[in-house]
This record gives sequence, C-alpha cells and structure tokens, in this order.
Amino acid sequence: MTEKFTMQVIARIHSDFATKFGIPRQSGLVNALEAAVVFEPPYRNPDALRGLEGFSHLWLVWVFDQAVRKDWSPTVRPPRLGGNTRVGVFATRSPFRPNPIALSAVALDRIEQTPRQGPVLHIRGADLMDGTPILDIKPYLPYADCKPHAAGGFAADPAGETLTVRIPPDLLAQVPPDRQDALRGVLALDPRPRYQEDPGRVYGFEFAGLEVRFTVSGSCLTVLEIHSEAP
Repeated sequence: MTEKFTMQVIARIHSDFATKFGIPRQSGLVNALEAAVVFEPPYRNPDALRGLEGFSHLWLVWVFDQAVRKDWSPTVRPPRLGGNTRVGVFATRSPFRPNPIALSAVALDRIEQTPRQGPVLHIRGADLMDGTPILDIKPYLPYADCKPHAAGGFAADPAGETLTVRIPPDLLAQVPPDRQDALRGVLALDPRPRYQEDPGRVYGFEFAGLEVRFTVSGSCLTVLEIHSEAP
C-alpha cells in the first residue's frame, strides 16, 4: 500500500523569471539574482521566523509545479550529460520525479516586516520561477550541510560561466541597474538547451519584465534585442 501525505504551501517566491527558460540549473550560481519569499496568509506570523536573522543561508523546499506528471520514468537525461545519456532519476535533480520536490540553498539578505504581506525574506541566488510554491524553509548549517570532500559523480565539475556576453550599451540601458549584473550572469551560464548549437538561431526569454533575445556563436553570446513585454 502506497502512503500519501498532504502538505501545505507556506510561501511563494517572487523572482525575475516568468518562465523556466533562463533559470540557472542550480541555486547559488548567480549571486546577483534577487528574489523574495512571500508567505501565504496563514503563515505570516513573525514568530515563525524568530532567530532566522542569525543565518546567512537557507534551504528552500519547493515544488516543481510546472513539471507535474501522472507517471514517472526510472531514467532521465540530465543537461549536464548533453541531454542524450540516460541515468537513474535518483542520481539527478531532474524535475520529473515520483514526487516533484526540489531543494535549493539560497543566501538570506534580510527579513523585511511589511504591513500587508507580513515578514518577507529577501534572498539571492535562487533558481525558482516566479510564483513557485514553497513547502518549507530550513536554516543552512555549515558544519552539517557543507561537505567539501564529497564526490560529485557526473556533475563533479562546477557549472560555472561558459560564455562571453556582449550587450550593446543602448540595450543594456533598458535593464534596471540593479538587474544588469544578474542578467549578465544568467546569460554567461548559457541558458540554451545543452543539445542546441545552431549559431543562426535566435533565443528569447523573459527576465525582470523584459524580453531578451540573443544568439550564440562559439563561446560568445550576443544580445540582439531587449524590450518591455507586451501588457
């Protein structure tokens, strides 16, 4: 008999990503990315966060709500292996799992007490789409959670920046100053699907209320357009 558990959405994230395209493939890769965790009304009690200000990082437990499927596969094709090699789902962080649950380590900037939304957590380095439901928040404990000598399997090498980003000054000026470093960081990580290498293809994604379109040739990414999304 399969047991089932009911869980409550305690919060949702407000981030600059309206769709999953462009989101870093792991948390913490772009520290300049800012986001906010806003609690659902039943959980807007400041007492629930008492003592949290003493921690620099948090674990977010959340749901791949845009990747829920009725069935699951025991193997998946992770982007780190080019999207062509199958490995066991439990050897990956793929969203397509028996239970679509994810875990992200993020930096806590500050806790803001607001009159309408109660306590809001301002964080950095999140890899969540705007509106993603959060199930739990836990403090990151360096002595227990950091394992410098742990083996990383097929993902042992850091997924760092791989592209040189070129953004014409007139286009960059359309991006709010406090979002420019974050956009550069996202683009430098190469947001394309790993199996796409067409230098003539134009890619686009939504970021901070803007539509960003670009091409990639070799190791150089060139931004072609940045404009406000249609209302």
